[in-house]
Amino acid sequence: MAKIFLDTNIFINYVEERGKNIKDVLGEHELTVSPLSLHILIYISKKKVPDSRLSEIIKLFFVVDFNTEITSKALNGPTKDFEDNVQLHSSAYAECDIFLTEDKELLKMKFFGTMKISSAV
Repeated sequence: MAKIFLDTNIFINYVEERGKNIKDVLGEHELTVSPLSLHILIYISKKKVPDSRLSEIIKLFFVVDFNTEITSKALNGPTKDFEDNVQLHSSAYAECDIFLTEDKELLKMKFFGTMKISSAV
């Protein structure tokens, strides 16, 4: 069983059940997400809280603390995109094995430290 971090785009697909059934692909792996991803989902979909469905879904994930260490590291890279850096450093902080994303720039990196960056496809 791997520790898998879901980038925001994958997390939104998971919650909104878009495309192929990512839930089947992820199986019994330990799933991790940043609170920033939940914030982005709620913002772009204009969801209101409390939302019982989201409250149940988030229980399926380990949610990384968004702390000063992650913020400081994200301000220094490795990319020019702060949000991407927050996701990468959150996944490293949680000691994830795989970082799932559809972000073409992040996929070009292939690895962040020892963590593999991969597409869900």
